[in-house]
Amino acid sequence: MIMKLNYIVIPLITIAVSSAGGFLTGGGMDWYRTINLPEWTPSGAIIGSVWTIIFILAAMAALMVFNSEKAKSKSALTAAFLINAFLNVFWSFLFFNQHFIGAAVFEAALLGVSVLALIVLIRPISRWASLLLYPYFIWVCFATYLTYVVWTLN
Repeated sequence: MIMKLNYIVIPLITIAVSSAGGFLTGGGMDWYRTINLPEWTPSGAIIGSVWTIIFILAAMAALMVFNSEKAKSKSALTAAFLINAFLNVFWSFLFFNQHFIGAAVFEAALLGVSVLALIVLIRPISRWASLLLYPYFIWVCFATYLTYVVWTLN
């Protein structure tokens, strides 16, 4: 049996996106500790755990979709996943690196739209893969609201 290249590429891209976001986040933690946060802000450990689960589920969804016989236009799928990956990292850049909290609110909303677009795009290919992205969408909606509240507090 020949292993498909996407079994290596998709996890590597997932790790790269996670690492880039983590790098940007880590670089802004000194600043983050100085801003006003709502009392209900999750701890860093919870946020990190949730993102780890989300990245695992997203990689599983991508693998399911890209290995499905139903996937007709892999270039559209690739573009949708790559746009989502860019938006994911770009939020960390805007918020933690540039400290542009207001811009990060709008960018987080775009990230949510990109997750929703992925769900809609892959549902006809794999219902299960689309369901794996629901926690991502819910978390991004929460994170968008949290970012908005942080913006109003600062």
